[in-house]
Amino acid sequence: MDYVYGPGRNHLFVPGPVNIPEPVIRAMNRNNEDYRSPAVPALTKTLLEDVKKIFKTTTATPFLIPTTGTGAWESALTNTLSPGDRIVSFLIGQFSLLWIDQQQRLGFNVDVVESEWGQGANLDILASKLAADTAHTIKAVCIVHNETATGVTNNLAKVRRILDDYSHPALFLVDGVSSICALDFRMDEWGVDVALTGSQKALSLPTGMGIVCAGPKALEATKTAKSVRVFFDWNDYLKFYKLGTYWPYTPSIQLLYGLRTALDLIFEEGLDNVIARHSRLGKATRLAVEAWGLKNCTQKEEWFSDTVTAVVVPPYIDSSEIVRRGWKRYNLSLGLGLNKVAGKVFRIGHLGNLNELQLLGCLAGVEMILKDVGYPVKLGSGVAAACAYLQNNTPLIPSRI
Repeated sequence: MDYVYGPGRNHLFVPGPVNIPEPVIRAMNRNNEDYRSPAVPALTKTLLEDVKKIFKTTTATPFLIPTTGTGAWESALTNTLSPGDRIVSFLIGQFSLLWIDQQQRLGFNVDVVESEWGQGANLDILASKLAADTAHTIKAVCIVHNETATGVTNNLAKVRRILDDYSHPALFLVDGVSSICALDFRMDEWGVDVALTGSQKALSLPTGMGIVCAGPKALEATKTAKSVRVFFDWNDYLKFYKLGTYWPYTPSIQLLYGLRTALDLIFEEGLDNVIARHSRLGKATRLAVEAWGLKNCTQKEEWFSDTVTAVVVPPYIDSSEIVRRGWKRYNLSLGLGLNKVAGKVFRIGHLGNLNELQLLGCLAGVEMILKDVGYPVKLGSGVAAACAYLQNNTPLIPSRI
């Protein structure tokens, strides 16, 4: 039973954790097992092969770590870098800020490139820094692919082109927590050296598994990286990979079975279809926001996110009240504005195992909330705009054709 009961289903539209599909819940409804038995290594082997597909890599080595995205960040950094190493890192919102804070606390020399919240990473500054770095003192470029605090998606292909234009050997480290398996992500094609995601985002699992993929260059870097690492040490995993038992410590059996089912659902729909679905839902949400007469926090179309939309409210409205009212009156969970945009934006998450009608229910709820807090929205305006777009652009469900 819910800790605080509300009739019907909670409409969960924060940008993670997200809705968990029923088949995944059923798959995880099982007892513990001995992870040293033949069954769990056999399951793990299939998972390691299949998670590579959602990163679009054939060359990287995956690690399934019992942690959150924050732990996956630390894993990426400490396995590839040494204290004092120079990093270029982009500050564009709350989660890139937190990753930079971690980088600094781990003892790296972080060269912060800051943009106004609502803008993407300033890649012109990256180009100038790489051009000036003829001695190759920059050891890594770290970027958040999709900043969930502001609904901004960065252009990773352009980052790779800039690195290549200057023949710079810096590692390319990417936080794909709210992008991988929802947005177009091409680890091999874009030359990403380390990419990571969390189970509670587009994979639609409970929180608790950080998935890290390390390319050949990153694995080579572990041989000289001097950062202290214990729990997150990839070498411990690699030792057990060679033994065929895969686990240096106890995994969550339930999450492994959940991941198996989550991947099966994604592959049944087709990864490209999953990405296209997120594109539709993102576009429909932005059309609704426009119909309400409100603005997107993201300042240019090129940065629009298809997994989360941050909506700017008028100065006379506290966006936190929108979130509170949604939960208290309509059993609708929306994302708060964070840090610099606290009270100024609310966020609609549209990622994971989610369909068009679920989104329309959320948009209808937002309209009622806006009316509640005194914003002069025309009821039905955003829903109508989203409906018109979705009715014209939603294909038949692939498995039902």
